[in-house]
Amino acid sequence: MHIGSCFCGAVTLEVTGEPEAMGYCHCQSCRSWSGGPVNAFSLWKPTAVKVTSGERNVATFKKTPMSERKYCSKCGGHLMTNHPPLGLVDVFSATLPTLRFAPGVHVNYAETVLPMKDGLPKLKDFPKEFGGSGEAIPE
Repeated sequence: MHIGSCFCGAVTLEVTGEPEAMGYCHCQSCRSWSGGPVNAFSLWKPTAVKVTSGERNVATFKKTPMSERKYCSKCGGHLMTNHPPLGLVDVFSATLPTLRFAPGVHVNYAETVLPMKDGLPKLKDFPKEFGGSGEAIPE
């Protein structure tokens, strides 16, 4: 189990078990939302993610049907993104300080602004299982 919180601590959450996947997303939406050149994600089944306190402070921003971005309405701290079409929740790796981040893939690497030479697979967009091309591109 890993426990995390928003920036001010008004919302706490926990995840149990192991993530389904971990990696980096380079898409413009994730970069804009995270305020960084890349977003480190950890994907969990929805049943593994639970808001344990401050649920009344959880707000949602939904730009597309793919992503329901959750944040604290008090401090604006980012918590997670629910991906209904995928049946997965991305709990931002930075939100879970005890999670040993072990990335396995880069997605949406065609949009990168921060090339990363780490030997991991670089997918042009998403894996085929998630509606992408599954096409790998050179590092």
